[in-house]
Amino acid sequence: MNAALLAIITFALFLLAYRFYSAFLARRIFALSDDEPVPSQQFEDGIDYVPTRLSVLWGHHYTSIAGAAPIVGPAIAVIWGWLPALVWVVLGTIFMGAVHDFAALVISLRNRGRSIGEVAGEVLGTRIRTLFLLIISFLIWIVLAVFAFIIGTLFVSNPGAIFPINMQIVVALILGWWFHRDGGKVFWPSMVGYGLLLVSIFYGIDFAEAFPAIREISALDWVWILLIYSFIASVLPVWLLLQPRDYLNSHQLITGLTLLSLGLFVLQPSMQAPVINPSPDGAPAMLPFLFITIACGAISGFHGLVASGTTSKQISRMTDARPIGYAGMLGEGTLGMLAAIAATAGFASVADWNSHYTSWGAASGLSVKLDAFVSGGATFVSALGIPREDARTFIAVMVIAFAATSLDTGARIQRLVIAELAESYGISALTNRFAAGALGISAALLLAVTQGGGQGGLVLWPLFGTTNQLVAAVTLLVVSVWLKRQGKPIAYTLIPMLFVGLATVVAMTHELMGYFSRFSDQWLLALIGGSILILSVWVMLEGLRILLKTRSGPTTP
Repeated sequence: MNAALLAIITFALFLLAYRFYSAFLARRIFALSDDEPVPSQQFEDGIDYVPTRLSVLWGHHYTSIAGAAPIVGPAIAVIWGWLPALVWVVLGTIFMGAVHDFAALVISLRNRGRSIGEVAGEVLGTRIRTLFLLIISFLIWIVLAVFAFIIGTLFVSNPGAIFPINMQIVVALILGWWFHRDGGKVFWPSMVGYGLLLVSIFYGIDFAEAFPAIREISALDWVWILLIYSFIASVLPVWLLLQPRDYLNSHQLITGLTLLSLGLFVLQPSMQAPVINPSPDGAPAMLPFLFITIACGAISGFHGLVASGTTSKQISRMTDARPIGYAGMLGEGTLGMLAAIAATAGFASVADWNSHYTSWGAASGLSVKLDAFVSGGATFVSALGIPREDARTFIAVMVIAFAATSLDTGARIQRLVIAELAESYGISALTNRFAAGALGISAALLLAVTQGGGQGGLVLWPLFGTTNQLVAAVTLLVVSVWLKRQGKPIAYTLIPMLFVGLATVVAMTHELMGYFSRFSDQWLLALIGGSILILSVWVMLEGLRILLKTRSGPTTP
């Protein structure tokens, strides 16, 4: 099968979905209007609530949700064949993931820009709010530990990426200060900054060789550095680092996706993986684990946290929710699609693919899968005449930058969640952003450096997919109850909720059985996973009970 043709079909379906389905949701379900007030203007504080132009905010939102997960997930899932992976990416993105992100953003905008956990309290009650905020905190705890260790591992294996990534931080700080002071046009100054980043990529190896001590820094050492940096980023004003860095990353992401797509169309490789491979050696059942392995590339609860945690506090007009919420997820689906194709058509032959995916154990290694994407992507980009080593460096920097933006945003969201819980229970000390941020980072640091004999958050990766999908299911349930009270149709959010919720509960139960069978070695996984499953089922059962009792019709805002 021609991989370029598959990409064209995917692009066409995404365009049609945005043109028609998202327009239907915006008009019929959410009734968006430019005249409606937004939280960024009502509660502007210069720290979290900051009205932001669409292009800048789209870049922040897109790069915050498009971390390493939509690359790793599809690259693992193609072990079951390329067709199941691509079908779930496309249909999951259009009918579930994009609807979830759009809905989470709108419901937060209609509730003073509060997080989806806080909104759950308004919709389902105080008890549900506390339970859901605890689930969210568990998810971000895992995300921070996992992503910090992944970036540290990539720094160790790709020391040439260290200089460009740090240059990006410096350029972002300068741009943030410049934009905030002058309030001028954003695009051209950011393009100059992005040009500097591209140049720095070619000097990354030289920098690493000039400072050989950098190569002596271990992945665990990088975890400490990265999480301390994340704490600083989480308490800085959003305009100083988070917005400009994510905007720069949006340029890099668009450039990367463009080069990958053009190279794919020039090369027109064939898919080297089987169409369907239902029983790979050592792999769990394709159903339901396909829906868990590909999380962020199809639907992700973390996206709802970004949408309601940071993005809703920056939107300058209500109608921007459609291009940011729905189209942002289509962009991530595009990344997931290209990751799946790079991990299949990026191989020279079927034999090469088979040797790489010889078993589930070989396919599920994170570093192996990231390397599969980097190598396959470099094959596509080099078809445009770019030297292969330069192509590899660019894609490696792109992956690290994506993971870093998710780390930054996750740290800020965790700070906000801790502050919300502290405010509810009268713990005034933790309502301070420095105290809340320090607690969130300290917990992630403890998890990353103590689990798995120095393996950090990587041992918790299986929990990421299941917890992520459970948060997505609960978010869709909250939105469904809210829509019913407004007298709006709920099928467009309730059906995805039931599908994702059922698949995830089955997968989580299966994982927990494995953890408890190895309790002496994996007691922490068992306790965390068990707590998350109990909390999630509790919330969903109570939510469904409230949904059945709720009368359909408009209520007073």
